[in-house]
Amino acid sequence: MKAPRVTLDQWRTLQAVVDHGGFAQAADALHRSQSSVSYTVARMQEQLGVPLLRIDGRKAVLTEAGNVLLRRSRQLVKQASQLEDLAHHMEQGWEAEVRLVVDAAYPSARLVRALSAFMPQSRGCRVRLREEVLSGVEEVLQEGVADLAISSFSIPGYLGTELSTVEFVAVAHPEHSLHRLDRAITFQDLESQLQVVIRDSGRAQPRDVGWLGAEQRWTVGSLGTAATFVGSGLGFAWLPRHMIERELRDGLLKALPLDQGGRRHPPFYLYASKDKTLGPATQILIDLLRRFDTAPLDVPFTAVAHP
Repeated sequence: MKAPRVTLDQWRTLQAVVDHGGFAQAADALHRSQSSVSYTVARMQEQLGVPLLRIDGRKAVLTEAGNVLLRRSRQLVKQASQLEDLAHHMEQGWEAEVRLVVDAAYPSARLVRALSAFMPQSRGCRVRLREEVLSGVEEVLQEGVADLAISSFSIPGYLGTELSTVEFVAVAHPEHSLHRLDRAITFQDLESQLQVVIRDSGRAQPRDVGWLGAEQRWTVGSLGTAATFVGSGLGFAWLPRHMIERELRDGLLKALPLDQGGRRHPPFYLYASKDKTLGPATQILIDLLRRFDTAPLDVPFTAVAHP
């Protein structure tokens, strides 16, 4: 890649000339001589081979090409300043990235709220979000490739902060044969039916959480796929209520009237890596995840754009 001929200082100088209305005003703002500012802009035009400014009376006015290039340069200068700020923050112990792994059953609306609140405080720190299922979260944390983890399991050797519970509901299509029994459904009734279960993404010791030992079992890779299958009349499953609220309301899915166990409320936990010291950005994100964990899921959320 060819090295740029125009420096960031030259782009800043051109911006000052335009923003302050002339060479003399830009010189005052930049604490430089007017001749230095004039030379810098003239040299830019020579290097680029494109006229950037034209004199209109006593005022320097952008050419069409200059207007396009100046607009692009503002983002370039802004990004360079942000890069310098990030280097400064890293020198003070601020992380460049926080790696967060989350069980796919945890409400994404709460994550959105927490991460949206994190953005204006992040100082350029990125968040790498990864979704896993069941023991997959535990494996990623123990392998040292996550700084924070949200799991429904109690992970041996880690002290987790308890979060809220997530309600799982046993559901099937309204026309499923189980609903036609027109009575309380027993464990024996379920054993003869097709159960849809979500594959554990862990490799070492995958778990069959929620499987009843039904004669027919279909294993799918995601909660969304399971909801689609069950909503099409294929079997029954326990699914997070927050993911199927609309389907329940619209009558596409219907809760099974089990005599026991029709609803489950496993608690979720927030864990931090034991292999590294938590930096300030990670601490802020922990606080926000805990704060928004209790946010109502039925309250509309409006994303706020941050500069």
